[in-house]
Amino acid sequence: MRRDTIYDRDLDRVPANHQPLTPLAYLDRAARVFPDHVAVIHGDLRRSYAELYARARRLASALAARGIGRGDTVAVLLANTPAMIECHYGVPMTGAVLNTLNTRLDSAALAFCLDHGEAKVLITDREFSRIAGPALEQAGVTPLVIDYDDPEHTGPGERLGSLDYEALLAEGDPAHDWAMPDDEWDAISLNYTSGTTGDPKGVVYHHRGAALLALGNVVTGGLAQHPVYLWTLPMFHCNGWCFPWTLSIVAGTHVCLRQVRADAMYRLMAEHGVTHLCGAPIVMSLLLNAPEAERRPLPHRVAFFTAAAPPPEAVLSGMAEAGFAVTHLYGLTESYGPAVVNAWHDAWDALPPDEQAAKKARQGVRYPVLEGLDVRDPETMEPVPADGTTLGEVMMRGNVVMRGYLKNPTATRAAFAGGWFHTGDLGVKHADGYVQLKDRSKDIIISGGENISSIEVEDALFKHPAVAAAAVVAKPDERWGETPCAFVELRPGGQASAEDLVAWCRERLASYKLPRHVIFGELPKTSTGKVQKYLLRERAREG
Repeated sequence: MRRDTIYDRDLDRVPANHQPLTPLAYLDRAARVFPDHVAVIHGDLRRSYAELYARARRLASALAARGIGRGDTVAVLLANTPAMIECHYGVPMTGAVLNTLNTRLDSAALAFCLDHGEAKVLITDREFSRIAGPALEQAGVTPLVIDYDDPEHTGPGERLGSLDYEALLAEGDPAHDWAMPDDEWDAISLNYTSGTTGDPKGVVYHHRGAALLALGNVVTGGLAQHPVYLWTLPMFHCNGWCFPWTLSIVAGTHVCLRQVRADAMYRLMAEHGVTHLCGAPIVMSLLLNAPEAERRPLPHRVAFFTAAAPPPEAVLSGMAEAGFAVTHLYGLTESYGPAVVNAWHDAWDALPPDEQAAKKARQGVRYPVLEGLDVRDPETMEPVPADGTTLGEVMMRGNVVMRGYLKNPTATRAAFAGGWFHTGDLGVKHADGYVQLKDRSKDIIISGGENISSIEVEDALFKHPAVAAAAVVAKPDERWGETPCAFVELRPGGQASAEDLVAWCRERLASYKLPRHVIFGELPKTSTGKVQKYLLRERAREG
């Protein structure tokens, strides 16, 4: 029972000593302290922090005037552009919830997200009209459609709505008196993550978690004042790992990049003195495999943060030689992005290369803003021994864990069973407390930073008339980290080539979900008929 003490009397929580945590305050401060510092670079465009703040307030004002407020969902289908940064501030300034949609999804998946999130507004880039148009036709909701026409996009695309993004901002007040959230527990964003059951789950973030993870990025990444950050990580991924909010803490410069290409990355790093960037293994592959003609000398050592599968030693060595300092992170959509870091000890530099590689392969320890990280037995909830071999489930707890899954209390309760968030990832705990993943119990394939449900790919294959059985596992890939590898049993008399099955899947799946390898033969099964995927993973790894 809680005991009343002298510190509980007449020392109340009042507005003067307690305000809800929110990352929106970071932009307010940056604009007041460094109003003239360059906040955004995009092509020839340069915008200061004063201008970024004014545009975010215009957006909030215009949306509020159209009736958007607390708890309304504003969906955006945007590339890494200035508008996407503005939406991370302007939308929650109204009390609304920002839903950044994955630009690589197909129309059916986008329609599901729009309906499930009950989108009131959709801000969509002209480039993505080919998927946004059919999605709007399939969706049950009828959001206000606002078109964003980025001057840097010179390719095809059409406008879908009756209102242009710049025209919307022109309606707004640059001095709009936006409101802090009523409660730091209020939702700030909605992110959809692929599961193993087909439909994605809607992960809800709150203002407190977003504010803390953004601070955690500053501490973990060693961001000094005025860093220059290159946007190679999609901002639709976990709100860009919260970096749209992180940069305002240190008044950093956002260097936008619509398409991740080696020549553009090297050019922008050289021209703007980029200090930091994030990305999946494919980004490292692009940088390392770039022709000499596309490379540019880097102005200094550049910090590169990568998640997903640990980079191979050859890749880490190549990145170091190219002028990058790589830090391995781990997290999930449910943890606002990376919440675990492979914190490197200087003493490890003296270890032989193979021992260093073993250290670097580990996911690591918790961010300073994550209160708990452990490997536990999911049945007993007891911690596994810190012996580096006993397998358990990686679990987290703390303020940078999601509120839960939107409209899915059953999944939320299961994820939080026993007072911990169950990641679904299997791993071990080493003697020094560092965690290392060993398998993914959800059978999720992470390819180029994208989550792919193996069951979704299997379902597409099963629908082919010649397929009797199919199992999809992750195959290690030097460029993409992992790619789907399909093992297929054909029906007696059934005929289909690998090309046939890939073409079949292309009609039913987004392109990044297509199997890169198709292997025919009888699938290994248990006595009860269950496919032994661990054997297939071994085959896929062995090539």
